[in-house]
Amino acid sequence: MSEIRKIHDMLSSKQISCKELTEKYLTQIENSNKELNAYVNVTPDAALAQAEKVDKKLASGGEIGLLEGVPMTLKDNLSTKGIETTCCSKILTGYKPIYNASVWDKLESEGAVLLGKTNMDEFAMGSSCETSCFGGATNPFNTAHCAGGSSGGVASAVGANIAAYGLGSDTGGSIRQPASFCGIVGLKPTYGAVSRYGLIAYASSLDQIGPITKTVEDAAIVFDAISDYDPKDSTCQGRQGESTVDSVNNDIKGMKIGIAREYLEGVRDDVREAILNAVKVYESLGAEVVYFDMPAIKFALPVYYIIACAEASSNLGRYDGIRYGYKAEHYNGTHDMMCRTRSEGFGDEVKRRILLGTYVLSAGYYDAYYKKAQNLRGTIVKAFNDAFTKCDFVLAPTVPMTAFEMGHAVSDPVETYLTDICTVPVNIAGLPAVSVPCGFNEKGMPIGMQLIGNKFNESIILNAANAYEKAAPENFKTTKWGVKL
Repeated sequence: MSEIRKIHDMLSSKQISCKELTEKYLTQIENSNKELNAYVNVTPDAALAQAEKVDKKLASGGEIGLLEGVPMTLKDNLSTKGIETTCCSKILTGYKPIYNASVWDKLESEGAVLLGKTNMDEFAMGSSCETSCFGGATNPFNTAHCAGGSSGGVASAVGANIAAYGLGSDTGGSIRQPASFCGIVGLKPTYGAVSRYGLIAYASSLDQIGPITKTVEDAAIVFDAISDYDPKDSTCQGRQGESTVDSVNNDIKGMKIGIAREYLEGVRDDVREAILNAVKVYESLGAEVVYFDMPAIKFALPVYYIIACAEASSNLGRYDGIRYGYKAEHYNGTHDMMCRTRSEGFGDEVKRRILLGTYVLSAGYYDAYYKKAQNLRGTIVKAFNDAFTKCDFVLAPTVPMTAFEMGHAVSDPVETYLTDICTVPVNIAGLPAVSVPCGFNEKGMPIGMQLIGNKFNESIILNAANAYEKAAPENFKTTKWGVKL
């Protein structure tokens, strides 16, 4: 059952007060966060103040909305007015935005209870959450393993039952990959379906905000709440069509599921086996499977890292120690101050990507790298357009492996980059995709698959994902941690 609906029913029937519920979550955060490191900033005063408003409304006989009073969390790159927002970087130490991200405005207006801000790779650059200046979030299935990245803190918190749901951002897989590692659901919406206003940018043409939840229905509920048109974001169109929640229980008999053979190359044997078992489940539900070749996606990883780093080089130029955030203590003149501030304030991975991005945009290399990457981006878009003439959605692994041990990303950064190989094509093409758990390896670590849809077809992929969740509930396990409802 939907975690959000369960909490809503408990609050509406007064089985528990919102204050009591919020205190349960805050207690569990206090008990487990030292080991999980999911939260970097807990906000008990704001959470309890909102909970009291919900209780007063219920006491006066009022009805509450579906998300009203539900305790949740936000990734630390989503602006929250008056609440420190650091992107888990030293360079934004002490920064408190003077405005809210549009998605938080929406949820706050619906009465959501914000428990705090969660851990992430610094400026969303990483695949393990370990580039965070606070250290990485750990995996609720096994804390010796990472939660994934960059939205590792949200995934760890939701997977450990210390948040009912959360919002993350996905530039090249940063919602879906940690959701896969932590055995939960992560939705990367169509580019433009959700406003990016107030999201601290990594790569503006790739970034997208989306929900991380326990169940597919929860992802649909939160997506519907945040996917309105927003004039403050010039790329935002909002959700197209009716509510996705109303579509998640439709029959999938006769649907065509596409599998690109290239997506199954280079993935670990246990992951491939889990994906093919999921295909059998879909076939038992009456879906038709279509295999095809999609060679263009082999270009996706280099295209992604060229475009993402180039945009990061531009976006992160604003952090100079003059206007806000960290500032070097000792310097000689303005230029030296900016150099020292950026050298001291940014972590190694962020500096690496800024340097790469500056290089591919520089004179003599722009045509050889950046322009070529943009041309190949068009080829990848066309390849997906062709694929959707053959099928309703594409099924693929989310990540070619399960969660690796803490510290592995630092010792082998190249392999860490390769974890993005299945997720980045979606961002390059601006498509929606949802990751759902589809099995476990021999050590009990979750395996995820992603369903990729055509633009603004969130209702199709969420409906198909929900059908799988109902048919294979054994893959949607609850961990030992946190609040049990």
